[in-house]
Amino acid sequence: MPQLHIFPIRHHGPGSARSLEHALEALQPDIVLVEGPADADALLPFLTRPDTEPPVALLAYVQDDPARASFWPFAAFSPEYVAFRWAAKAGAKAHFMDLPASATLGFGAQDEEEDPGLSNVDLLNVDLYSDPLRLLAEAAGYSDFERWWETLVEARGGHDAGAMSQEAQPTAHSSPGKADGQVFAAVLEAMHAVREDVPAASGREAMREAQMRQTIRAALGEGFQRVAVVCGAWHAPALDPQAFAAKDDAALLKGLPKAKVSLTWVPWTHGRLSQSSGYGAGVRSPGYYQHLFSTPHNVTERWFARAARLLREEKLEASSASVIEATRLANSLAALRSRALPGLDELNEAALSVFGWDSDLPLRLIGEKLIVGEALGHVPDDTPSVPLAQDLARLQKRLRLKVQAEQHELALDLRKNGDLERSALFHRLKLLGVPWAQERYSAGLGTFKENWALRWQPEFSVRLVEASRYGQTVEDAATAHSIGAARNAGTLAELTQLLEEIRYADLTRAVPPALDALNARAALSADVGDLLDALPPLARLARYGDVRGREGGGDAAAAGTFRTLLTRAAVGLPTAAISLSAESAEALRTQVQRGDAAIRLLDSADALAEWHDALERLAGRDDVAPLLAGDAVRRLRDAGRLGAAEVERRMGLALGAAQPLDVTAWLGGFLGDSGTLLVHDGALLALLDDWLCGLDAEAFQETLPLLRRVFSRLGKPERRAIGESLRGSGQRLTETEIDETLGLQVIPVVARLLGLDGLGLKGAPRADS
Repeated sequence: MPQLHIFPIRHHGPGSARSLEHALEALQPDIVLVEGPADADALLPFLTRPDTEPPVALLAYVQDDPARASFWPFAAFSPEYVAFRWAAKAGAKAHFMDLPASATLGFGAQDEEEDPGLSNVDLLNVDLYSDPLRLLAEAAGYSDFERWWETLVEARGGHDAGAMSQEAQPTAHSSPGKADGQVFAAVLEAMHAVREDVPAASGREAMREAQMRQTIRAALGEGFQRVAVVCGAWHAPALDPQAFAAKDDAALLKGLPKAKVSLTWVPWTHGRLSQSSGYGAGVRSPGYYQHLFSTPHNVTERWFARAARLLREEKLEASSASVIEATRLANSLAALRSRALPGLDELNEAALSVFGWDSDLPLRLIGEKLIVGEALGHVPDDTPSVPLAQDLARLQKRLRLKVQAEQHELALDLRKNGDLERSALFHRLKLLGVPWAQERYSAGLGTFKENWALRWQPEFSVRLVEASRYGQTVEDAATAHSIGAARNAGTLAELTQLLEEIRYADLTRAVPPALDALNARAALSADVGDLLDALPPLARLARYGDVRGREGGGDAAAAGTFRTLLTRAAVGLPTAAISLSAESAEALRTQVQRGDAAIRLLDSADALAEWHDALERLAGRDDVAPLLAGDAVRRLRDAGRLGAAEVERRMGLALGAAQPLDVTAWLGGFLGDSGTLLVHDGALLALLDDWLCGLDAEAFQETLPLLRRVFSRLGKPERRAIGESLRGSGQRLTETEIDETLGLQVIPVVARLLGLDGLGLKGAPRADS
């Protein structure tokens, strides 16, 4: 007679995974049904192949909108993965049984916001729904569910954990395994009690459970004698097909939405498993769970041995004696708390006490490297994927680039063809929104050196799917994306930055369209700030564009476009500086700084002359923002266009302004972030000192905060040198009438404090008068 065996598990729970493996081995079912999208059955052979290394994830995405995607992660310690692996080894049938991904993604964007299955569940019961077994463990006094599960198993005589077993007929029941090993049956009974106290599932949650019941009915109808069902503990009480009418389930599933989806396997990481939002699975300690699953004996001792090895690799002290002491302490803490085995809390407290000393660095290392970990899975090379992802995999293999979850540094020498190709690949992926490689600072400009930090993230698989609409190879996709971005760019600065990236990515077909878009927008733009922001990328291209050894890359065109933009900016700069607020003046000053640096980088005498002429016109006007006028005078002085006498004259005029606030703004622009000029130019310092000493009390109070802000930008050595220069120049005292009578009144009090009151100071009043 057909038998149905329901195994309520905790998703990604190593304890329930190990118990499930023993239970399946004892039961030897004909078919295993696992919670998961029913339309992914065709991909199951890839999951159980020897060259698949978990963690991996099942990825489903809408073909016309790849951004609508869902992941189902599987770790080595996931009961679902254990079930499929056992079925493949035993030769049993295995299927997913949940709503198909086409329906899940067909529901639309509300999947990301809420689950209608919770609509009738009180908000206080959300934790009960998402992880009911954890709450049962906490009710039993355990902060670590896995240790609670291990305690249950050991208290019942090892890992012969059974399952709730019921006949396909409503009146017959049977149970595999021994009575003292019915952990799954106990959990199922507890979940029955829990679900009796909350409203029945509705909406999408009810649809999911109806789909699972229909799958179970189909398996029983096909003649399988022993049907094993592996599902989350919350669903287990609702999967008895005899307790629900088949016609009601069929009606509930009628009219399900159906999106056109594609499914594949992608590598996953422990870091993503530890996240409770986005694509994470909400597992707080995947590295620790992996340790529990792969270490059947001496769990605590081996954990601290791994911790000690890690700390020694990081040049921290961790001896064998420390391992022994930490193990004893963890066991003692567990005993004091009436727990059979140490949990993660006890392990962390023992590690902090023994290895931490006066720092939490060892515990943070253990948390990052061991408790969470950054293991990256691997899927077979022939796993179905989009052509773009296949092309990237080929490039990674040909260029010998490691794909791993942990960050590693890579230095490139652009004089070598292999490194030049790696650099182009990294820049192309950056354009496609796949920042696998992040560029790091490299000393000097225009050199042949690049530094990159590489770290693969699972979500890059989705981004590759999204980018595949641009092309089938990385080069084609990056080219098409760049051309589209050039046509849709909002500012000149965006266009020039894009052009620079296109050159670094060696996308020669995208250069002409980008230059055409740049020239067209430059002819219409009158925004001086945007024009100045567009100069730095063009200057780098014009100066260093041939460092990569490429021909015909458009660097000459970049130089020509640079001069065109510079001319337009130089013509409009003086008038753009008129009647600006303080915030607008500061923003334009920042843009002037960037433009000035770009022009000096280009090192063209004609360009510099044109720029300095524009600065002189700006500095010579009386109606421009004082901040910009002071900045222009300083730049002209540094360039040698203004002599010392002229700078003193202009500073004197600025200090003679009627409004002290205008003076401080001018000084802010003139001094910038360096006070070296005042340190070495005594005449300018004297002018500033005379102006400050001549302020009346009210003007001084108004000016002081702004002056403090100006001088706070200077370095401490510069401020100290300015103060010493002023002290050496002599003090300027203002004649003030002194009331000697008031001054003498304090003398008797001071004399008494010093014990001199009996000496009788001449002219001083008595202390008691």
